[in-house]
Amino acid sequence: MTYKIIGDSCLDLTKELKQDPHFQMIPLTLMLEDKTIIDDETFNQKEFIQMVKASEDYPKTACPSPEMFKEAYHCDAENIFVITLSGPLSGSYNSAVLAKNLYEEEYGHKNICVINSESASSGELNIALHIRDLCEQGLSFEEIEKEANAYRDCMKTYFVLETLDTLKKNGRLTGLSAFIATALNIKPVMSAEKGEIIKLDQARGISKALQKMVEIAIKNGGNTEEKRLVISHVNAPERAEYVKDLLCSKAKFREVVITDTAGVATVYANDGGIIVAL
Repeated sequence: MTYKIIGDSCLDLTKELKQDPHFQMIPLTLMLEDKTIIDDETFNQKEFIQMVKASEDYPKTACPSPEMFKEAYHCDAENIFVITLSGPLSGSYNSAVLAKNLYEEEYGHKNICVINSESASSGELNIALHIRDLCEQGLSFEEIEKEANAYRDCMKTYFVLETLDTLKKNGRLTGLSAFIATALNIKPVMSAEKGEIIKLDQARGISKALQKMVEIAIKNGGNTEEKRLVISHVNAPERAEYVKDLLCSKAKFREVVITDTAGVATVYANDGGIIVAL
């Protein structure tokens, strides 16, 4: 069985996975003032963070066109699995589904599974790695599709950010909650429910918020010994290691993966943000 795993550019692959031919990224577009940046291998995270800090504007994103996904489907792989940003947060999922319909109208049926991650960043990567494992085990397309969706439904994503400004300005949070968090240095512990951002708890200061996030993740995690822990960070490797150490001091995991964010997660999580999926 040959397979390809396609993600939008919020599937934050590790450096090693970027070299794996089974994976392909479809970039979103980032916009800041009069600049347009393609979120592909040319994206420079540190440079972009400095641009954002120097600007009075806030960055925006645009999802890939259906044609970009459709072109990626036209390949030799027998089975294609597509993982996108949460549907309520991005048009990427709808674009990928439309691309599947357009592809099959032109070329006929192909095994294409499009999964709304109901998450982002580390959540997308966690699902992608699970799909890779299933493909390598030789399961059928139908079995993998069923297992991948079940895995998505059981997975939890948590995040703590230094600032909620971009989420607020792009309409992902209520103005009141964002204002309170900023004014009092309260850092909310956030999660997702069916792809919608929700607040679970809060703490004063980033360190206490990360500790609170770890407590919640362990409490909700059940038996973690067979689970993969994925941590993504925005320009904060030491903070990611700190969170990993906290989690691993309280629970055992089958594997721990740490990855840096590409453009989309950098836009919304901002410098210093941490996103955990398990």
